[in-house]
Amino acid sequence: MMLNIQKIAPFKAEGVVYHADTCLPLTNAVERKKLKFKALARYTYPGDRLTEETIGLNSIGYWDADEPQDWGLDWHRNEGLEIHFLESGTMPYSHQDKEVELSPNYLTITRPWEAHKVGNPYIGMGKFYWVIIDLNVRRPHQKWSWPDWIMLAPKDLARLTTILRKNENWIWKANQKIKDCFQEISHAVDAGVEGSSASKIRLLVNELLILLLELFDSDTIVLNEALTDSSRSVQLFLHELEKKLTEEWTIEKMAASAGVGLTRFTYHCKRLTNLTPMRYLTMKRLEMAKKILVEKEKLTVSQVAYSCGFSSSQYFSTVFKRHEKCSPKDYRCKVPTYE
Repeated sequence: MMLNIQKIAPFKAEGVVYHADTCLPLTNAVERKKLKFKALARYTYPGDRLTEETIGLNSIGYWDADEPQDWGLDWHRNEGLEIHFLESGTMPYSHQDKEVELSPNYLTITRPWEAHKVGNPYIGMGKFYWVIIDLNVRRPHQKWSWPDWIMLAPKDLARLTTILRKNENWIWKANQKIKDCFQEISHAVDAGVEGSSASKIRLLVNELLILLLELFDSDTIVLNEALTDSSRSVQLFLHELEKKLTEEWTIEKMAASAGVGLTRFTYHCKRLTNLTPMRYLTMKRLEMAKKILVEKEKLTVSQVAYSCGFSSSQYFSTVFKRHEKCSPKDYRCKVPTYE
């Protein structure tokens, strides 16, 4: 079975380009007939194509695995609000730094900036649903913009948005109404051909959001204003930066990636790290370099420099000696290695 995937321009916001998840392990599993899969999607998500009538909905569907699986979806972020629901079976699921074994009738909600993983390393057996709604945000402080076909009353939509933005809870026990709604979603997805289910899907997504709001209102939820502050977006960026040290960063690119203005980015970076952005980047690159110098003795100093994002070996050696009071080569000789 070949899945229909449309190659389309990625999302761009505030000068930063975001690419939709490709779900390649899932695509491969479906082609190998490891599970039943049905979805309606756009961009690089697999499935039959969604039409213009549901702009803002990026993927909606389910898989049904009734035999042991040999694949999983590694750490990733989606470009929208993603709602998962497990109807049957069990599912290893990780969110940020926490891992759980999902059991039937539990749902998860991930925001665009929250990393998550499905499987450890394999997904297990079960029926699993999802809905991904693009809200035109990629960072916590940005204002949410729901698709124009979301028909909740303004007061209710504002309350739902506030709860989702100012509360970090990501796992919930669903009720029968939510389960029934996801089952209806699967029927609409099954019947969807070239937009034939657009009205039904729009109606069901609205119903799902109403049911989620009712679920939240039945619980005691503590709201945290700090979760939507621009400093949190900068903090998230600084955490992500440690995995992107080799990129050619400028302070302007760093601020754009964090989704905040240059002045505000510099202010928050200094407050969070006690360093200017570029000095923080340099210190992180030096930390990486010291580790590589000790652990990978066969690499030359030049190779270490370039692998850590320094523009030249000469500049790397100058900066290294200024901070460590010795050359990279001398540092490698002084620090003991352990087998």
